[in-house]
Amino acid sequence: MSKEEAARINGRIDEEIKKDSARQKDARRREIKVMLLGQAESGKSTLQKQFQLFYASKTLDAERRSWIPVVYYNIIKALRLIFAELDYEMTTHSMAGPMESHEVREELNSLRVRLLPLLALENTLASELSGGVSLAGGRTGAYVRLGWQNILSSTLSIPSDTRRPELENRARETTLLVARTLALAVDDIDALWLHEAIQFYIKQRKIRLEDSSSYFLRHIQRIAEPEYIPSNDDILNVRLQTLGVMEHTFPITITGKTYDWKLYDVGGAIDILRSKLDAGIKVRKYITSFGERANNFETVSDYFRSHFIQAHRRKGFPNRPLYVHFTAMLDTSAMQSIISNVAEGIMRKHIAEAGLA
Repeated sequence: MSKEEAARINGRIDEEIKKDSARQKDARRREIKVMLLGQAESGKSTLQKQFQLFYASKTLDAERRSWIPVVYYNIIKALRLIFAELDYEMTTHSMAGPMESHEVREELNSLRVRLLPLLALENTLASELSGGVSLAGGRTGAYVRLGWQNILSSTLSIPSDTRRPELENRARETTLLVARTLALAVDDIDALWLHEAIQFYIKQRKIRLEDSSSYFLRHIQRIAEPEYIPSNDDILNVRLQTLGVMEHTFPITITGKTYDWKLYDVGGAIDILRSKLDAGIKVRKYITSFGERANNFETVSDYFRSHFIQAHRRKGFPNRPLYVHFTAMLDTSAMQSIISNVAEGIMRKHIAEAGLA
């Protein structure tokens, strides 16, 4: 090989290296990382789902089936909590109201017996959702890791007319079993949820349920249908514990350019401040500095806003602007407006730092 030819080849290699370096640099410029922080049950995963719904709804469609067993798990958990609360109240307090009636107690006991086959599936379903992983410290429940949607979507999308025994797996079998059991129990669940005693004790806060539990029990007839597919509202209302760091990638096009957004949900949802205040919870009981201020939403929200702004100023972060938003994680319209504003602010900062302005 002549020196001229070797120089030509070397030049082409250098040129390809430069092009590859430029492509990597451009890819880094178009990559935006957002970390979601907050304690357990603060709504991080719900915010991620709102973001996904707003910017990448097709990815939500692709994993929609994977949420079926999660919805079932939320329903079974809600039923167990109802009966557990009833048992606690009856053993530690003399329940007044409807439970004074022997007839009412018999009705509720009869419903419990008929719902036992469904309740008995809670641990099995939780184990399948958790991939058989058990947690230290004796913690129970369903805990999922990165990629769980893809695993469940693949096991739940096998057409029934092409199924063969070797393709059956425990996750699919468990979900089908729960679906059949739920279909048989749907009228009993409806009767329990609408029972005057249950509604009375919920209003009296003798039975304490998450808003998501009430949501699913109100929609039990639809969810128990044979061809049930979770709606957007169903997915936003589910409660599921996450383990580790969950990474969610969304290609987002803004001003004609596509950026690769990566959301990191650091696993430990719903708007509960107003409902807790309406129920008579006193802020000063938990935050002594709140003092004797009025215990209403407007006053409390102003207090929290001022507190975070003052903390931000004390820490001295002049180059890190703080934006305070009060919203409900399940309010899609409000959340999309906030997400859009936050995304615009992040994009402006990212473009300036990347030298693209």
